[in-house]
Amino acid sequence: MRGLILAGAIAICSASAAGAVTVAWADWQSATTTSANGQIISGPTTIDVTFATSGEALNFVQTNGGTNFWEPPAPYTSGAVENAPPTSDIISLAAGGTKTITFSKAITDPYIAFVSWNGNLASFTQPFEKVSEGCGYWGCGTFSLGSGNSFVGSGEVHGVLRFLGTFNSVSFTDTSENWHGLTVGIGGVAPPPPPPAIPEPASWAMLIAGFGLVGAVLRRRRAVLAA
Repeated sequence: MRGLILAGAIAICSASAAGAVTVAWADWQSATTTSANGQIISGPTTIDVTFATSGEALNFVQTNGGTNFWEPPAPYTSGAVENAPPTSDIISLAAGGTKTITFSKAITDPYIAFVSWNGNLASFTQPFEKVSEGCGYWGCGTFSLGSGNSFVGSGEVHGVLRFLGTFNSVSFTDTSENWHGLTVGIGGVAPPPPPPAIPEPASWAMLIAGFGLVGAVLRRRRAVLAA
C-alpha cells in the first residue's frame, strides 16, 4: 500500500513538471533614460525586445551584475512555470505612465515577472492571468485583480502574469511608486503563417478545361468577325 501511494505521488509530480513551461526570459543589454533593449533566445530563434516608456525616466536598468532581486525564486515558479528569471537583469520603475514592450517577431504567451509592486495600480491593454505570487526579495504580497485588465499590488507583490495568445507588443499603464521592478519572458515563437493552399489535381483539371473553353469561345468569335 505504501508503495502504491509513493508511486502515485511520483506520477503526480511528474505530470506537474511535464505541464510547466520553461520560460525564455529577457537578457537586457542596453538602456537609455526612457527605454531598455535586450534579446530573448527561444530555441534556435533570437527575438529582440524593447521596453519603452511614454517619456518618464526609468529608475534604473541592470544589464550585467548587481543585486539579484529574483531571489528567492519561489514566487516565480509554479505548476505552470518551470524557471524563475535566471540573472540579476531587471528594469526598475518609479514614475507612472504608459509602458510598451515590443518584440521583433510575433511571439506566444508573453510573461511578466514583478518585484515589489506595493500599492501600485497597473492596467493592461490585453487580458492576462495570474500564474504565481508569493514572498520575494522585499517581503510578501498578492495581486488584487481589479476591473478590466488591471491589478493593484496588495503588500509587496512578487509574482508572474501571463498573456495568452500571439503578440507583437504588450502595453500597460502604472502609477508612481518609490520603486518597482519587472522583466519579460515568452513561452515560444509564433509559427509562420501556413503556405497558400495548392489546388487538388481535379481542381487543376477543371481550371485547364475552363481556360480551354474560354479560348474556344474567343476563337469562334474571331472567326465570325472575319467572315
